[in-house]
Amino acid sequence: MTRQPPASAVLPADDVFVSRLLHWFDDHGRHDLPWQHPRSPYRVWLSEIMLQQTQVSTVIPYFLKFLDVFPTLPDLAAASNDAVMAQWAGLGYYARARNLHAAAQRCVDLHGGELPRDFDALHALPGIGRSTAGAILSQAWSDRFAILDGNVKRVLTRYHGIEGFPGLPAIEKQLWAVAEAHAAQVPGTRMVDYTQAQMDLGASVCSRSRPACVICPLQATCVARREGRTDQLPTPKPGKTLPEREAVALLLRDARGRVLLQKRPDTGIWAQLWTLPQADSGIALQDWFDAHIEGSLDDAEPLPVLEHTFSHYRLHLQVLVATVQGSRGEDAGVRWVAAEELEKLGLPAPIRKLLQTGAPPAQPKRRTMRRAATSQDNE
Repeated sequence: MTRQPPASAVLPADDVFVSRLLHWFDDHGRHDLPWQHPRSPYRVWLSEIMLQQTQVSTVIPYFLKFLDVFPTLPDLAAASNDAVMAQWAGLGYYARARNLHAAAQRCVDLHGGELPRDFDALHALPGIGRSTAGAILSQAWSDRFAILDGNVKRVLTRYHGIEGFPGLPAIEKQLWAVAEAHAAQVPGTRMVDYTQAQMDLGASVCSRSRPACVICPLQATCVARREGRTDQLPTPKPGKTLPEREAVALLLRDARGRVLLQKRPDTGIWAQLWTLPQADSGIALQDWFDAHIEGSLDDAEPLPVLEHTFSHYRLHLQVLVATVQGSRGEDAGVRWVAAEELEKLGLPAPIRKLLQTGAPPAQPKRRTMRRAATSQDNE
């Protein structure tokens, strides 16, 4: 189905935004991304999920590796959770992988193992929001649907001079009306190119900081450019200081050099990933150790504190390293893992780095992302 924009948002038939953007894309857009050749609903869907909150250059190797292991949607649906998380490990925002896996299984159960070519059915799948559904439909089938990811919000906000934080419902509603009005003016054969063009312009020209207005195809009719407000639009989100949290974890090895890992619960931080046994306090962790492990923590060595920033708080994790005798009995959520088996499990990136090097990873500098997340947690 096609959503019709409100009458107040309908633009002139000679929409210069669309025509100039398409002309620019023909010469300067990205035409050789791996999900474009061959282009299929499964490959488009996978790329759209991976590209949420992640740059194209980072996604490409993960995309290719993921397809090698799960070349089709039914292959993904049939895989175990551990197998999926192992291929996603390091890409971050792990709720995306859990939703991707669940959506594939639902497609097998309800849609014959294919992505549905219907907005409502697609939107109902886990992890697929309104913009992602539109991106899949427009790029996989050339259907006329608008998108409104972070890049597009920034372009439209500046071009039309729309004030107010784009995350506010009233502002987002206004942006959707404009986005759909523009999409209504796109030639029927160019929806694939138009969708990609918007994302490319936002990523390479209309960037968050230092936009390259002098080479922008829309500069002559851009409100922010004309009024000198590109540094003010989009209106930034009100600042918020991230709370700080502390926790303690154990890096335990047995006499065979295996490391003890614990699977996280189905919800929350690092959900369904394998990580080090962890607790909010040393006392709680000592109690867990005494109940589950044969050995002592008297000689445990502390590593430098590992810092990791989530979307809603910053974690300071003190890791203690010790060699122990083994476990007390069986525990379904805990297992000893040899070094060569680690790559088969889904581990959070900082924990994997820690196990590989024996030291906490350096904190990455903040980078401009390809698009803003819509409903994912930074895990």
